[in-house]
Amino acid sequence: MNKTLIDQIGNTPIVKSIALNTNPNVSLYFKLEGNNPGGSVKDRAAYNMIKSALDSNKIDRSSKLIEATSGNTGIALAMIASLFKLNIELVMPETATKERVQTMRAYGATVTLDPNGIEGARDYAANKVEKEGYFSFNQFANDDNWKAHYKTTGPEIWRDTEGTITHFVSSMGTTGTIMGTSTYLKEQNSEIKIVGVQPTEGSKIPGIRKWPLEYLPKIFDASKVDQTIEVSKDEAMQMTRRLAKEEGILAGMSSGGATAAALKLVNELESGIVVCIICDRGDRYLSSDLFE
Repeated sequence: MNKTLIDQIGNTPIVKSIALNTNPNVSLYFKLEGNNPGGSVKDRAAYNMIKSALDSNKIDRSSKLIEATSGNTGIALAMIASLFKLNIELVMPETATKERVQTMRAYGATVTLDPNGIEGARDYAANKVEKEGYFSFNQFANDDNWKAHYKTTGPEIWRDTEGTITHFVSSMGTTGTIMGTSTYLKEQNSEIKIVGVQPTEGSKIPGIRKWPLEYLPKIFDASKVDQTIEVSKDEAMQMTRRLAKEEGILAGMSSGGATAAALKLVNELESGIVVCIICDRGDRYLSSDLFE
């Protein structure tokens, strides 16, 4: 009976597709990361980055913390920073939904909106680190990001599929989820195929990126991804709506994109056990046009 909120991070459920998957020879499972207390997969990385920085004395309660985020990492950092009594400024693209901004502020974080997208937010944070003495976790280059998934997400998937998983599908943003999970799963069985999801040229899908070379996350290792499937914004939106209506899973657009890619994969396979990450809850997108 002594569990804290932090103890509730991870061990999210895996559920079988009952409608979208029509290939009888392949099982498709969704890992519901929206069941984390902060509502997304990013709770794992945020906790690991903050705890590691505290344990190594890189930060303390007097530190000025800053992080660029497209949303979910910011919410997770804000929640966990509040538990450790840390002050944090979160920098987001000004296109971020109202729910995300309000959630971060509800946890006590300072929120700054940048007009130049996530790249602009990253530049803003980097400038504050360089010139004003701020500390950034820099999720794009922080090994504690992917190691969170090596320690938790990968082992959970291996355990819950009883070692039968054949394919893992994940949207790629910071790439922490796919890097850590891939590293763990490949150690268990090198034959498991790791499938990354990217947007088609010109498509802007929150949480899924095809980074310009100068912004490519330093934690990304292309050798850990066996295959990349591209999805359009329209495919991602339509699949997000279908997830809600047909599977009862209310999620964000990056999860719709991952599901669209997973179904493309499933339809090509003769057999297999496919696990797809549903990275967050959809209630933080209700003020957008996602479900209209």
